[in-house]
Amino acid sequence: MTHPSDFIPGQEPLSLKISHTDPGIQSAIIHRLLFHLHQARSLQNIVIICIGTDRSTGDCLGPLVGTHLSRYKSPLFNLYGTLDEPVHAMNLQTTLNGIHDRYEQPYIIGIDACLGQTSSVGCIQVAEGPLKPGAGVNKELPPVGDIHLTGIVNVGGFMEYFVLQNTRLNLVMKLSDIIASSLYSAIREWHYRSVLLAAQEQ
Repeated sequence: MTHPSDFIPGQEPLSLKISHTDPGIQSAIIHRLLFHLHQARSLQNIVIICIGTDRSTGDCLGPLVGTHLSRYKSPLFNLYGTLDEPVHAMNLQTTLNGIHDRYEQPYIIGIDACLGQTSSVGCIQVAEGPLKPGAGVNKELPPVGDIHLTGIVNVGGFMEYFVLQNTRLNLVMKLSDIIASSLYSAIREWHYRSVLLAAQEQ
């Protein structure tokens, strides 16, 4: 569970926040992801870390996204965190250590659920920089990601554990589906462009 991204007045926003009911949500997320992915090196290893647990309805967004992504069986990214093998507070640091041992300077995309204001529930955010898992429920965990995506699943500010346990699965499923399909499309497009660019440079 991640704390919402902060917005600094007077600066260009570093994040996209859009409602899951917006008809243009997938194209908006893909466009923003491509903007960030173009900061990565050509054909750099992409690692997706989906954080959360299936023991809590509100906190299962990450594992659901990971499970959706795993069904693509894609070689274009390396995936951590599914319903079968979740990445959560107890194994996050070990997972990060293993990733950095295995991949040289990977480009990491973090995925997590988030609590926010009532007006923001049902929104998906794409932001630069690492997410801070556990901040929404006062846990100290390592930051994750060069960029991150979060789904605002319920209202924050009070009794966070109770709120997470009483989050509607219907909303979490919708958010996870949108995040997974948009992320896969963006990575596929980025990889295609990277291959073309590499061929032109030869």
